[in-house]
This record gives sequence, structure tokens and C-alpha cells, in this order.
Amino acid sequence: MPTAATTQAWVSTLPVPAELVWRHATHFGGINGELYPLLRMTAPRGTTTLDPHSIVPGARLFRSWLLLGGVLPVEYDDLTIAEIGAGRFLERSRMLTSRVWEHERIVEEIDAGSCRLTDRVSFVPRWPALRPVMMATVAFLFRHRHRRLAERYRRPRAA
Repeated sequence: MPTAATTQAWVSTLPVPAELVWRHATHFGGINGELYPLLRMTAPRGTTTLDPHSIVPGARLFRSWLLLGGVLPVEYDDLTIAEIGAGRFLERSRMLTSRVWEHERIVEEIDAGSCRLTDRVSFVPRWPALRPVMMATVAFLFRHRHRRLAERYRRPRAA
């Protein structure tokens, strides 16, 4: 990652097993559930998961469009998974607004019924003047994603 990269991170503790969160985190339905209603990420017809067995690390998978409100294309992601393994992936892609985009997601078991999810994002804007806007947008989007995850996996309150 070039020295001009901006890095941000978000961490959530979720009251469910790590395996459940990992399945959600690598399924396009889960990804889009986190992004909803702000964005939707496209994938080729028939692509439902980021399957570690079918990914060639470092090879571009496809171009995914990010659709504002699920309809208006505002960004693309030449989706490339650099590393993937049990409970962790590292996406290293190019985007319309970023020469380099890295998104690392780690799902770690805390105990049998809970886990820690960490998202770390680093990017190098194509146009330096975009850095403050991108920092604010990425922070807003990932806080939203973590809120959506917390809502999805919230334990019901005892009566």
C-alpha cells in the first residue's frame, strides 16, 4: 500500500457464532443486507458467495457496480480477493475513485456463542482532493454496515 493511503477500522462484537457471521459476510445477500438501503453491490448472475475454493488469489473476479439506493450507479469495484481463508479475506481492488482499495474483514470467535468482526479499509484516492470526502463517506458506510449487523444479530430482550 502506498504511503498516501488512508486507513480506517471498525470493530463489532456480535452475540452469535463466528461461522454464522462468516457465511453472512461472504454471501452477496448478506453483503447487500449490510449496505441496504444506501447501496447495492452487483455480481454476475449466479454469483452468490465468495467461495474460497473457487477464488484465485490476486485474480480479478469481476466488476461490481455500487448502486445508490439500489438503482443509480455511483462507483465500481474491480473486485479482486488477494487473500482468503477461514474467517478472513483481504480484497485489494481498483475502484472508480480509488487507485488502490483494500478491505480486510476478519471474523474471530470469542467463545461458542459470540464473535468479533473487524473491518479495515485502506484507500488511495485517484484525485487527492477527494480524500476528505472519501474518508467521511467510507466511515459513514462502514458504521452503517456495523449497525445493520448489530440489528440483525441482536439478542431478544428478556421479558
